[in-house]
Amino acid sequence: MRCWLHTEEMALEELMQRLNAVSQCTDEIMHQDIIPLYAADIQDQLKKQFAYLSGGRGGDGCPVITFPDYPAFSEIPEKEFQNVLTYLTSIPSLRDAGIGFILVIDRRQDKWTSVKASILRITASFPGNLQLVLVLRPTGFFHRALSDIAFKFHKDEFKMKVPIIMLGSVSELQGYIDKTQLTEDLGGTLDYCHNRWLSRRTAIEGFAQKVKQTAQILQSFGTELAETELPNDVQSTSSLLATHTEKKDKMKEDIRLAVEQGDDVLGSITKPVTENPEYKLNQDQLDNQTTVERLLAQLHETETAFDEFWIKHQQKLEQCLCLRNFEQNFREVKAALDIVSERLSAFTDVGNSCSHAEHILKDLVNFEEKSCETITKARMLASEGDTFIQSNHYAVDSIIPKCSELHHLCDAFTTEMERRRNLLNKSLELHSLLEKSMKWCDEGIYLLASQPVDKCQSQDGAESALQEIEKFLDTGAGNKIKELNKIYREYAQILNEDLKEHVQKVFQKQESMEEMFQKRQVSLKKLAAKQTRPVQPVAPRPEAFVKSPCTSPGLQRDYVSNSESTVLRKVNYRRGKSEMTELHQSRGGSTMDDEENLAVLRQHVINELIETERAYVEELLCVLEGYAAEMDNPLMAHLISPELQNKKDILFGNMEEIYHFHNRIFLRELENYVEYPELVGRCFLDQMEDFQIYEKYCQNKPRSESLWRQFSDSVFFQECQRKLDHKLSLDSYLLKPVQRITKYQLLLKEMLKYSKNCEGAEDLQEALTSILGILKAVNDSMHQIAITGYDGNLNELGKLLMQGSFNVWTDHKKGHSKVKDLARFKPMQRHLFLHEKAVLFCKKREENGEGYEKAPSYSYKHSLNMAAVGITENVKGDAKKFEIWYNAREEVYIIQAPTPEVKATWVNEIRKVLTSQLQACREASQHRTLEHTQSLPLPASSCTSPSRNNIRNTKKMEERKADLTSLEGYVTTVAPKYPEKSKGWAKTSHSLDASEENDGWSSAEDPLNSSDAEEEGGGGAGNEMKLTPGKYTVVTDYERGISEEFTVKSGDLVQLIREGEDGLWYVKNLSTGREGWIPASNLLMLIGNSKSAQSLSSSESGTASSTLSTSSSCSDSCNASSTSFSDIKG
Repeated sequence: MRCWLHTEEMALEELMQRLNAVSQCTDEIMHQDIIPLYAADIQDQLKKQFAYLSGGRGGDGCPVITFPDYPAFSEIPEKEFQNVLTYLTSIPSLRDAGIGFILVIDRRQDKWTSVKASILRITASFPGNLQLVLVLRPTGFFHRALSDIAFKFHKDEFKMKVPIIMLGSVSELQGYIDKTQLTEDLGGTLDYCHNRWLSRRTAIEGFAQKVKQTAQILQSFGTELAETELPNDVQSTSSLLATHTEKKDKMKEDIRLAVEQGDDVLGSITKPVTENPEYKLNQDQLDNQTTVERLLAQLHETETAFDEFWIKHQQKLEQCLCLRNFEQNFREVKAALDIVSERLSAFTDVGNSCSHAEHILKDLVNFEEKSCETITKARMLASEGDTFIQSNHYAVDSIIPKCSELHHLCDAFTTEMERRRNLLNKSLELHSLLEKSMKWCDEGIYLLASQPVDKCQSQDGAESALQEIEKFLDTGAGNKIKELNKIYREYAQILNEDLKEHVQKVFQKQESMEEMFQKRQVSLKKLAAKQTRPVQPVAPRPEAFVKSPCTSPGLQRDYVSNSESTVLRKVNYRRGKSEMTELHQSRGGSTMDDEENLAVLRQHVINELIETERAYVEELLCVLEGYAAEMDNPLMAHLISPELQNKKDILFGNMEEIYHFHNRIFLRELENYVEYPELVGRCFLDQMEDFQIYEKYCQNKPRSESLWRQFSDSVFFQECQRKLDHKLSLDSYLLKPVQRITKYQLLLKEMLKYSKNCEGAEDLQEALTSILGILKAVNDSMHQIAITGYDGNLNELGKLLMQGSFNVWTDHKKGHSKVKDLARFKPMQRHLFLHEKAVLFCKKREENGEGYEKAPSYSYKHSLNMAAVGITENVKGDAKKFEIWYNAREEVYIIQAPTPEVKATWVNEIRKVLTSQLQACREASQHRTLEHTQSLPLPASSCTSPSRNNIRNTKKMEERKADLTSLEGYVTTVAPKYPEKSKGWAKTSHSLDASEENDGWSSAEDPLNSSDAEEEGGGGAGNEMKLTPGKYTVVTDYERGISEEFTVKSGDLVQLIREGEDGLWYVKNLSTGREGWIPASNLLMLIGNSKSAQSLSSSESGTASSTLSTSSSCSDSCNASSTSFSDIKG
């Protein structure tokens, strides 16, 4: 840097010297260093032409200045006279001017007095050397004589000034000056035009000024360039270089214009010669030509000096720009190297399996490929810096450390990458060995489990099994771990605590398997070596085999004659006894072998579960890193279409959440059960809530698949697939979570199949049920999201419990008239969605399209609030039908399921919903009733015995509690044979489509009928008025209801809906629409002897006595729990 500054200072100093020399030389050429006077300054004075320099020369080369006849010569101001003479004498060269000037004064038309004054003025004011003064005296006789006399008289005076020769004619003048050096007005042949001379002199002097001015401008520009401080960034440096280059180009243009100007002046001087080669330029013309040529030379010298300086300055700026680019690239590459180095340092995991190690190694290779671009850039930048150093860049001191750092970082990255690769290769080698050993152990265990025990009882079978074992053990040379300490030494670099523990477990498993083989070999060798004795055919006594669970393999049951049997019976008795003992021993061994086989099969299932889980986690990670993360990569942004940007959440859903759950939690938990596969059900149960995340993923799947189909041909996806080296496209991997959640139930079924008598069988069954429930919920939710036209929020309806397609008939009644709606003989096709709080009726619409777009949609039709729903389980004539009715059977829906099993499932699920609502209602009702009874005095009645009421109420409560306890899980699929004796949820309904034996029930309170009232009131006083459901007129005011808002006044029409516990009745004021609870004693006073406004007909009475519940809604007494139900009549 210092060297460059010194060099630039030298270049600037050299430029200044050369340009100063040009300025001085220009002044010398134009004699401006002596007399700084220009023709343009005295142009008006020169135009008067009282004196001119014609270009003529005397005999010895003296310049001739002519003073033509000028009448107003005496009137010329002294300043003008002096300026003109000074300027004219400055034009000839110094050599010619040093010889002296010849003055030709033409006064032929003047008077002697004027001649004298002119001569004296000229000689007195002439600024140069005078060699000779030639005067053409007046031509008039008188003035000519007078001039001769006066000249002689004043001769001495003139001699004192200059040598003056008085000439009488032009011919005499030609005796002193050659005719060719005199102008035409003096009788000569010299071509002279004063205006042309003046224009040429102005042009020459203008060009000289241009040359000098150019040199001065270049001096200033050079100083400016040299003193400009170099910027510290690329943008400013590039801008400065462009600005200086623009100024340089302008200066070059000015120089070019100046050269053209000089060439024009020179051309005007040499034009006569150009037009006429024989033309001879006079001395002044030759001097002018020489002057212009010298000025042009100076101008070229100026341009050359500036070009040389500019080359150095431009080189400095270009090197500065290169340096700034280098520094900027260095910062970027350094940051990129830091990033890749940091990412490389994150590759600390050596893998926990062979596939995991392969995956990490593949990731490392992919990372190396991606990092290769950064390393290449760094090495190229370092090479560029080395080039700057070799080319003597002015900032070598700054470039060398950066190049060294780049080389060091690249070498360190390459070394670390190689080290990581070697570690992963070691890990892959170790895991391959471990997996080979585990596979060998599994195959060995499977071999032991697959050898049939009964065949091994014979000598040939035992020898064959022994050969199989020996043959298998021979394959262990390349598959098993031989020395554990050798493994520790060879793979010490990668053996962390977990991996070391894994190696120990594999080695222990290998030793256990080998020990099992040794035991089996010993047993088989004994069986193979045992000599079997021949057995005589004998018919054993039947009682000898009664205690035997099976026939001994070596026992033959051929029947012989009675005599032979008698002879051989004693002989074979002991032998048979011995063989039976061996048979029982073999049976015990067979049972143990069966358990061993089941253990092997369970181990196979858990191994498959864990291995597939690991593969699944790796596939999810591969998708998230290879696709999802790349969507946020700025380097890949140009490959992503604008419509696809910001759509990552739609395309991948909550896959990242699923990955973290399986990688951080579920996989690690599964690995804890590798030694206890039969207990793996607990693992599923512990994490069952987390599996709900699959519902969100599956609900998003239609949107994801639609987006994929739209952009499946995207270059971005193709590039990601190429980098990952996947044979399948992204959509196949997006389907993995759906496939995985369905795989678990298959594996659990297999595990349960082999673990029926184990400790964890119940957990496995519960886990299987839960997984199937999740699959059902996922499937149901996929249908739920296809519902269209529903204005409300489906989430407010509670959990979706069931969904399915049914045939539906309607049978509605309008109010109390029970007028049937238009019967529909042709069923409607409806898709029902059963929620906790409502059941939705929808129409299924098939959609055209592909994939999930081909899935149907469901057009919402109407819904029923579960708080007012009742069911009739069996419908006459069809085991697949059941009824859902609403608002006391004002709306009846006959539902036909595809199969009786589907019907039973739906009926059971609806019953559970109603049961849970009933339970909640009862608890709330009992709580409020308890509060009311504590706050109000017990009403007295003269018609009813308190003790009997208490006994009855207590009995009713106990019966209802018993009914509620026995309710759960109760499903009626066949009508009871004797409905009048049936106990349960409902009595027979007499609707149009229902048989008399069908069960109907709901969670709302059923109105009491007269038969029920008589049964409960039996034993009471005969004159006692018994309250029954119906409408009554109030005869007195009442404002003390349990509900503070419920009041009745005299004359109001009220409806008694149902009787509750503790002598309370639920009443509706038909005049105000209010509802509430009123003690029965108060009701008796309110209605007095008022008759029911609506008595039940015989048909209604029959219906009321056979139908358990037809209430349309919940009472206001259960508002605290948001859903209100009263007791169900037993």
